[in-house]
Amino acid sequence: MIRITTIFTCLLLVTSSLFAQKLNKEEKKLVSIVDQNMTEAIDFLEKIVNINSGTNNLEGVKEVGNVFKLELDALGFETKWIDMPPEMKRAGHLFAEREGNKGKRILLMGHLDTVFEPTGNSQGFIIMDTIAYGPGASDMKGGDMILLFALKALHQANLLKNTQLIVSYHGDEEMAGTPISISRKDIELAAKRSDIALSFEGATGFGFATVARRGASHWTLTVTGNQAHSSAIFRPEVGAGAIYESARILHRFYDELQEVNLTYSPGIIAGGTIVEEKDNEFILSGKSNIVPNKTVISEEQKENTRAKMREIVSENLPGTTAEIVFEDSYPAMQLTEGNMNLLNTLSQISIDLGQGEVKAWDPGKRGAGDISFIAKYVDGLDGLGAMGNGAHSPEEYVYLNTLDEQIKRTALLIYRLTRER
Repeated sequence: MIRITTIFTCLLLVTSSLFAQKLNKEEKKLVSIVDQNMTEAIDFLEKIVNINSGTNNLEGVKEVGNVFKLELDALGFETKWIDMPPEMKRAGHLFAEREGNKGKRILLMGHLDTVFEPTGNSQGFIIMDTIAYGPGASDMKGGDMILLFALKALHQANLLKNTQLIVSYHGDEEMAGTPISISRKDIELAAKRSDIALSFEGATGFGFATVARRGASHWTLTVTGNQAHSSAIFRPEVGAGAIYESARILHRFYDELQEVNLTYSPGIIAGGTIVEEKDNEFILSGKSNIVPNKTVISEEQKENTRAKMREIVSENLPGTTAEIVFEDSYPAMQLTEGNMNLLNTLSQISIDLGQGEVKAWDPGKRGAGDISFIAKYVDGLDGLGAMGNGAHSPEEYVYLNTLDEQIKRTALLIYRLTRER
């Protein structure tokens, strides 16, 4: 056994040496710096995870933002906090920028907020072997940390000079403030001054990155019928009632609208004789012996099904009417040749580091994200953040033993892109 172990160790050293030969002197220095900074990186992740920054905890979001602001100030970035109007009830965003004309102009994206509000029962950052549990550990404070420590390595290696980089940390990604025209105005302006966008949402796997994402929109279906005693249902003067009509519509949605990369699950349904809605909460009343006269349903689904949905909704059962109203939310991130070229660059870096090929993640398995708002302006990649699992749940965790390799990959990606023309 000792002999086998010795042989394996020698082979590993030879292999590592071969990969190192594919990196230039500056890249090797970056890799070394990342290794030296890993204890600090994990401590930093613990610090920000232990600050509650649920989207509605405006002070908590700002507190995490200030932690990043101080770090980015030290790296020579010009930082600013962008407040949102008070009526939007959102904390705002942190933006940081370096000006230069070397290589590609890059927009680097993260978000400070999580889904976990202060009223939750989280126990904070807990390390168990090579896993760390904590609210937002992987979505997306782990990705935020990867981005920051890649920039720190580049700064320490004196490789940020004369580069144009914009860093955006949104404070409301989990629940984007409305109107979108205000909450996403600054990221759109930044994208128009950039060539490339890199987003650090959680990684879907070590060998994958996101080149396309689904969009998201909301719809509300309101169905009305004739209220009457239940014994009169189906009579010509009464008809089918609102709940039957709702069931018909939903069943046809299920049967006729299933497509690749499309989801449209009903989120809320309420039916009865009185249905009132406020802020996605419903107050309703009804009786078992009364034909229900109203139902309301809300959900998310893809834009390209709307025409068919309207057609189905219009074919009403007797004595009922139905109306469907759509509300735009997140656009789709379309697959482009530029996105694939970026993926190839990342994949080559990963191979050069000895980490293997990086492939495109199936967009049907990835929901909407902030990069979608700017995908029409710049080429981009997403899913460059931390690997973990259990996002948005009390069991959320991040893999600690992959963070160093992900920071190295990010640092080299920024380095090579800022040397391209």
